[in-house]
Amino acid sequence: MNDIPLIVTTDWLAEHLDDPNLRVVDATVFMKFPEGGGPPNVESGKTSYEQGHIPGAVYADLLGELSDTESELPFTVPPRELFIEKMTELGIGDDTYTVIYDQNAMVGDSVAASYWASRLAWQMRYEGFDKIAILEGGLQKWLAEDRELSTEKVHHSKASFTGLRRPDMLATKEDVRKAIEDEQTILINSLSPEEFHGNESDDPRVGHIPSSKNVFFALHADEQTKELYADDKLRASFEQTGALDPGKKVITYCGGGIAATWNALLLNKLGQPNVAVYDGSMNEWASDPSCPIVKSENR
Repeated sequence: MNDIPLIVTTDWLAEHLDDPNLRVVDATVFMKFPEGGGPPNVESGKTSYEQGHIPGAVYADLLGELSDTESELPFTVPPRELFIEKMTELGIGDDTYTVIYDQNAMVGDSVAASYWASRLAWQMRYEGFDKIAILEGGLQKWLAEDRELSTEKVHHSKASFTGLRRPDMLATKEDVRKAIEDEQTILINSLSPEEFHGNESDDPRVGHIPSSKNVFFALHADEQTKELYADDKLRASFEQTGALDPGKKVITYCGGGIAATWNALLLNKLGQPNVAVYDGSMNEWASDPSCPIVKSENR
């Protein structure tokens, strides 16, 4: 199927579940921030997957197998060979198309954003995989509609894959340094306004990368229905930043390169193809004293 959209509805997926060329992937990771502050607690979603998943779905382990375990930073891209090996073992390759879902961004948070699914989709596209969609509303919307779950173990034959890496989809720290002074590149901070402005902490390394604009990843979908807002409303969120200008390059970033992929996906949906994700994001940037960070008045 060559015309798979970037985001598909639950109705669409239900109608296509019996297609032998479809691969459904659960990319759930559970992240929860402690009430007293500090780094988040992060757990694999594999046990939850085993307790019930969309029929035919396989589980992709973003926390373990699909991140670089040698990196000092969490969730950075693994070696290409390893990633391709894991994907093809899941039956994903040249002759398949893939729908990815998760169980929402953060534990106990009503924000509707499938950013674990978008993270896996971004990694796949970066390595040259095509025909990938995100399930709108994820597992929460699927369950709210009383759709079926399965506990059946799913196994596909290993697939073949010939795609090429797309290096322009990943931004490095040096790319971001250059972008600060480059009027042709728009930096988008995907975190909350409070995190962007950096005024809620005395830590000198909080705030945002100079010249970046704030588009909070959590404002793109209805928290009740989990449905994305109409394109006109999505467009309004990005237009004021200049990120929809087809002549510009966009780099999205966040805390650890996860939420940034959600904004990148929606920019693609709105017709902006020139989007890269800063994989290290603030985890990397803030840990390097030579990288400038600014605070600003929260208006």
